Amino acid sequence: RSGSLSHRQGFPIFHIFSHPVRSSLFSSGRRTPPARSGHRCVADDTNLYVFGGYNPDYDESGGSENEDYPLFRELWRYHFATGRWQQIQTEGYVPTELASMSAVLHGNNLLVFGGTGIPFGENNGNDVHVCNVKYKRWSLLNCRGKKPKRIYGQAMVIINGFLYVFGGTTGYIYSTDLHRLDLTTREWIHLKPNNPRDDLPEERYRHEIAQDGQRIYILGGGTSWTFTHTTWRPIPGRRLRFFVFEPCGILIGFPAPRRCHSCVQIRNDVFICGGYNGEFILADLWKINLRTFQWSRLPAVMPEPAYFHCAAVTPTGCMYIHGGVVNIHENKRTGSLFKIWLAVPSLLERCWERLLQAFPHLANLPTVQLLNLGLTQELIERLK
Repeated sequence: RSGSLSHRQGFPIFHIFSHPVRSSLFSSGRRTPPARSGHRCVADDTNLYVFGGYNPDYDESGGSENEDYPLFRELWRYHFATGRWQQIQTEGYVPTELASMSAVLHGNNLLVFGGTGIPFGENNGNDVHVCNVKYKRWSLLNCRGKKPKRIYGQAMVIINGFLYVFGGTTGYIYSTDLHRLDLTTREWIHLKPNNPRDDLPEERYRHEIAQDGQRIYILGGGTSWTFTHTTWRPIPGRRLRFFVFEPCGILIGFPAPRRCHSCVQIRNDVFICGGYNGEFILADLWKINLRTFQWSRLPAVMPEPAYFHCAAVTPTGCMYIHGGVVNIHENKRTGSLFKIWLAVPSLLERCWERLLQAFPHLANLPTVQLLNLGLTQELIERLK
């Protein structure tokens, strides 16, 4: 179900979450990723990639077959065109810090930084691991300079060839550190704003980052016992003007404070979804425009409230949400996958979806036959 179309502030958007995204069996291994939390996902126009995660439920975690219980040392791929999950068999050194790490997709390279193992806070990482999703091989990025501390729950983003990492925790100490990695020279630099100590953002973890090419925006987060309640503050820094915004949740039209939420960005629009406010698991969906700084709550809600879930958006504007904690009292996690269009899909995308629905076995046809049917090489690559 693609949802209903409405208009708000002149911006058309599909607001309804779909039913759980269809999935199919594959030839070997488990059918779908087991329920989990603390994992990360990224997306391109063909696949959703899900890495890592945690589930203390022995049976849900794979039992004796999972050598890394209660963590998941595995990379999954969900193929949009066929609706199939597949656990990718990779080579090289896979990270062992598998909960609350950060992940971004840079071309065909999945960059993973930080995270923690078991027990949480005792086995943290500060290396950058790279998995080439095309060749299915992991490697360790050899870096120099002052690396960030061994942390988890930090947020990171790539801007103009630089990887920025902000915040996080060692498990005992929460951070406001900002580090930058030059992806060309592979040198870390610790960026130190010129602000007085009382004019810095509060320490936090499990926040999210947005950017407009010149500035970084920090959304939400907190510690294990507090949530942020402050407002906009400009922070001069090197190369970037560094801004922080923490939703106060008091005025109508602002998201409530939260951590462990998800965040995706489409050009100047940033969307946050779900999370935890210290009392309730949230299911709301909000948008902020980085030009007008206007928040708007979208009428869609998550099919099931979740936090410690992951979300990613495709280049065409479709957001996928996977997993997370859905019941605090029972410590219950989910493996559900949902999607929602955050931007009006092009006619090509709508036709492509309908074609795949009508002919689900299209991917089984040889390339020559697909070309004869009129499919472009780009669509065939997405299909295969």
